[in-house]
Amino acid sequence: MKKLTTSILAGLTMLCATSCLGSNQMFNGLNDWNQEATGNRWGNELIFLGLNIIPVYGIAYLADIVIFNSIEWWSGEEAE
Repeated sequence: MKKLTTSILAGLTMLCATSCLGSNQMFNGLNDWNQEATGNRWGNELIFLGLNIIPVYGIAYLADIVIFNSIEWWSGEEAE
């Protein structure tokens, strides 16, 4: 059991340490929208906190890293 756990952790570390950096368009788009959602910085901060409590930012970032950046890397094309 200990070997299995060690193997899984090693595999996850190798996957996460590949430095496959992509454009993170989904996360950046959400962030850009949030910065301009209202004309008031306090309103934008409340939206930001709400989107973190309901893990919208976390899901967007995870989707970018796991799905969309992988698609960019494997296709060899950067999304516009």
